[in-house]
Amino acid sequence: METVRWGILGAANFAKQHMGPAIHAARGAALTALATSSPEKAAGFAERFPGIRVHDSYDALLADPEIDAVYVPLPNHLHVEWTIKALQAGKPVLCEKPIALEDADFDRLIAARDAAGLLAAEGYMVVHHPQFQRTRELIADGAVGRLRDVRSAFSFNNSDPGNIRNQAGTGGGALRDIGVYPLGSTRFVTGEEPTSAIAQTTWESGFDTTSRSLLTFPSFTMSMLVSIRLEPYQEIVFHGEKGVLRLGYPYNANVRGEAQLELHRGDTITTERWPGLNQYVLQVEAFGDSLRNGTPYPCPLEFSRGTQAAMDIVFAADPAP
Repeated sequence: METVRWGILGAANFAKQHMGPAIHAARGAALTALATSSPEKAAGFAERFPGIRVHDSYDALLADPEIDAVYVPLPNHLHVEWTIKALQAGKPVLCEKPIALEDADFDRLIAARDAAGLLAAEGYMVVHHPQFQRTRELIADGAVGRLRDVRSAFSFNNSDPGNIRNQAGTGGGALRDIGVYPLGSTRFVTGEEPTSAIAQTTWESGFDTTSRSLLTFPSFTMSMLVSIRLEPYQEIVFHGEKGVLRLGYPYNANVRGEAQLELHRGDTITTERWPGLNQYVLQVEAFGDSLRNGTPYPCPLEFSRGTQAAMDIVFAADPAP
């Protein structure tokens, strides 16, 4: 498989603005087809990606013999269903986060993956970016001494009632949409899993708009704020006994701001930068490399299951009324 021919299930704006261009730009990848019943949305993709074929149903795209892999950017509540259908159709699948809505969903996903013998993974792009790979390396090497505290905030303001993030029935809410980033990246960097949490959650019509939590890990604590009702902001800080690591744009690297890592030790600040790197492109290339060469994928379903389990701990700490 010299070039992975990709098909996209659904004409989501995120797919048009980010993942479609990433597939188009990635080495060894080609954006070949789109499934949508909307002529207007199909035209928007055709303008941006000339030559893309359009299927009028998801099933038709899955039956296309000229598609090697499928990307699923559908609303959250449809992720498990269409990931499994893609696998059953013989297509490796990359599905947007969160790939599931609860821990038990992973039993079905992993069983379908194993039965098909194909790669299925969550589109968790941050683990492909060298700023988090470097952070993990520095923490493991003791750059901050013994890690004692992790702090992260991630927010944006979206009060549009028509947006799927503001609908309980589609798996909306702050924790599912963006809480996966602080939780998953902390797990990736440290290799530890949270054991308990206390939380204060603002609920609105059955979904969380703001989640504040304090999580206990075996060797450190983590405080997290995620919100879809606050001014856009993001950072993550790893605070140890001998130093501090800070990432100023950890989750939208080189979209909202330049990817950079600051290491604070005493009066010395060392900064590493990664200008111009696109983590979505890196993700597509890693997926293709795994398909072609069997290279272990950095974010298998088992890793994603751990992030879902962490989210479930936070949800349980302050459940919906």
